[in-house]
Amino acid sequence: MRLIDCQQGTPEWHAARAGIPTASEFSTVLVSKGRGKDGESVTRRRYIHKLAGERITGEPADSYTNQFMDRGHVMEPQAREDYAFIKDVDPQLVGFVTTDDGMAGCSPDSLIGEDGALEIKTAAPHILLDHMFKGEFPPEHKAQTQGVLWVCEREWIDLLIYWPKMKPFIVRSRRDEAYIADLAKAVAAFNDEVAAVVDRYQRYGMAA
Repeated sequence: MRLIDCQQGTPEWHAARAGIPTASEFSTVLVSKGRGKDGESVTRRRYIHKLAGERITGEPADSYTNQFMDRGHVMEPQAREDYAFIKDVDPQLVGFVTTDDGMAGCSPDSLIGEDGALEIKTAAPHILLDHMFKGEFPPEHKAQTQGVLWVCEREWIDLLIYWPKMKPFIVRSRRDEAYIADLAKAVAAFNDEVAAVVDRYQRYGMAA
């Protein structure tokens, strides 16, 4: 892996992740069908074009945020502090991490020791309770968390679901080698699609 020393959310961080698929969007990479032309996922195609645009211009696209994402950024430090106390660990803050070839990346909320990682999600009380009482690793976060394990070369990741004044729900997932192998193939194919869009753009308007 390659560790890029920057603060998450800064211009340097946006520049480091421009043009490559990141773990937070690996679930989009894995989507194959949707309501678009020929059954293609509209969200997936939009992500391909976003990354292609970043490769063409050399500039990161404007990042999208909403109230839930902003809420997560505000609550994350306290959630991390609570996790550190509960687990008696010292979470390591990192900027951006890529695979050795630089063609995929992630921004883990923390690295734990030599083998672990931490992903923090905030959830309203009724959602937190639902996760807590099910007691399972939420499948909707599998692509991102296994992606972090792949990119960061880690063995396990704790998912912390947090809301102030409530007990946090912490659930651990270990490397799923078969899933990671399939994910790596899907990301490589996705990068090929992005490159094809860039090539098509470069040939646009040229005489046949």
